[in-house]
Amino acid sequence: MGILARGLADARPAEHGMVRRWIVKRSLVLIVLPLLALCAFTSLTLRADWRPIQQADLSEQRIYAYRGWQSVGLTLHPGDVLTIRAQGRWLYSPEVGYHGPQGSSVKFPAPLYYPLPNKIGGCLIGRIGETGKPFYVGRGTTVQTKSFGPLYLRINDDIITDNDGYVTVEVTVVPPAEED
Repeated sequence: MGILARGLADARPAEHGMVRRWIVKRSLVLIVLPLLALCAFTSLTLRADWRPIQQADLSEQRIYAYRGWQSVGLTLHPGDVLTIRAQGRWLYSPEVGYHGPQGSSVKFPAPLYYPLPNKIGGCLIGRIGETGKPFYVGRGTTVQTKSFGPLYLRINDDIITDNDGYVTVEVTVVPPAEED
């Protein structure tokens, strides 16, 4: 073997060591940098007081046309004065089109199998408790409650799977004045 060949043979193990060190360094960089970025992102996005926002904590809540009875997260007591204001657009029948919480502009009474029969189809309705009697809400109502239970709202429709949209509601409850 000549001097040139011997020099190349001696150089290869050293080159392999350099290549191996370069791969290890590169791998560490590819692992460590994303981990540092993840830690930085997490610390920026999460705060110590972070918690999921509950629907009841919102001053305005959405009532979706394609869902049944939806709790607004409030429990009412007899004598409470309940005020509900609603706005938005939803669809309960493609034949009628989109409309507000007051219900369809086609003033046919809802059939007997609707949650609130003989009222306007597609209007916003409410009830107190799991088995409470439904009442008309529309764009807004103020009532003095006679029963105890959670407040539920929904669209006045029997088949909700073909509905679309939502209305936004603002609910205010004033407890009865305490007697001295």
